[in-house]
Amino acid sequence: MASITSPSLPSRASRREAAKPPAEIRAFWRQFFARAFNPYRPELHYMRGPGPAWRAKHKATSRRHST
Repeated sequence: MASITSPSLPSRASRREAAKPPAEIRAFWRQFFARAFNPYRPELHYMRGPGPAWRAKHKATSRRHST
């Protein structure tokens, strides 16, 4: 699951920055939905090691090293 981090708030907020909370809230939710509902799931495409073709190709060399 993705985690969302936000930058720390400045200690002194100016009047100009005080008017930004609605924009910051919109940006937070936009980022949240983009990450929460991202259709790409890398764990579904994760390869779990060499397959049978690799094992057949390297069978002779693996016996030499195991003894």
